[in-house]
Amino acid sequence: MNNLESLRKYTTVVADTGDIEAIAKYKPQDATTNPSLLLKAAQMPQYRPLVEEAVGHAAKASGDRAARTAAFMDKLAVNFGCEILKIIPGRVSTEVDATYSFDTEATVAKARNFIDLYSKAGIERNRILIKVGSTWEGIRAAERLEREGIHCNLTLLFSFAQAVACAEAKVTLISPFVGRIYDYYLKDRGVKDIAIEEDPGVASVLRIYNHFKKFDYGTQVMGASFRKADQVVQLAGCDLLTISPELLAELQKREGEIPRRLSPETARTSAGDRIHLDEKTFRFMHNEDPMAVDKLSDGIRRFYADARKLEKFAESLMSKAA
Repeated sequence: MNNLESLRKYTTVVADTGDIEAIAKYKPQDATTNPSLLLKAAQMPQYRPLVEEAVGHAAKASGDRAARTAAFMDKLAVNFGCEILKIIPGRVSTEVDATYSFDTEATVAKARNFIDLYSKAGIERNRILIKVGSTWEGIRAAERLEREGIHCNLTLLFSFAQAVACAEAKVTLISPFVGRIYDYYLKDRGVKDIAIEEDPGVASVLRIYNHFKKFDYGTQVMGASFRKADQVVQLAGCDLLTISPELLAELQKREGEIPRRLSPETARTSAGDRIHLDEKTFRFMHNEDPMAVDKLSDGIRRFYADARKLEKFAESLMSKAA
């Protein structure tokens, strides 16, 4: 048995890619996408029909050039999502543009539009997760969407405050970013590596998982943004782990079973008290974590920049088609 097969005994494996061929190769349960992954995949010749179909859809959209570009980007994300859903049994995550990170109403509207596009393509909403940034406004949007039966994946999650607020909002799933937390502390400490037993990204997910299971929150925990395979191995037993094709390949090559490290049983004996966060408490508690403040802001900027690159790609295609 290899490490990937062993991991699947305890954890739902998710592919973090827009490359449909890579997803087919590793046979994950779910898949996650984002604008940078979509941009990379959209430029591959084998996916040209998906791009052309999105161009055709956008050409029929009402409104100005910006509205048609937005229509293209939304349809492209849904087209890739539909193709991915043909080869996985579970769910695909489709991301709301980081432009709306602090706009609850716009996030809700964008999510509803994604669900409408998927519905017209014959995809039921229970196979879609809407990816939303874990700002206070994003969490409130997700809370409303969940009440409508639109399931959400709260991303760019770095602090315990963000995690608890998401659980209290009864969102379906959260994605704490292991690798970006690790990156922060490498730079902060001026070191080239941190021992896996002391990895702050791994420790963050462990704390969140234990809290959720101890207090019976229904929100699933999906570790994300891994830098090395050992981080994945340390979180065996987490509800889900979203892993790049490169690390999936490495885990597949590693022989041997890996032990389960996270479980509801051990979580129930963990330390910590239940807490409640209103907006003021959330903002103060999140602000007390310099790493989380830095990485959330940085993550929003990066996701926004990635979306603008996809937008430029869309505009170039739309101008050629005009």
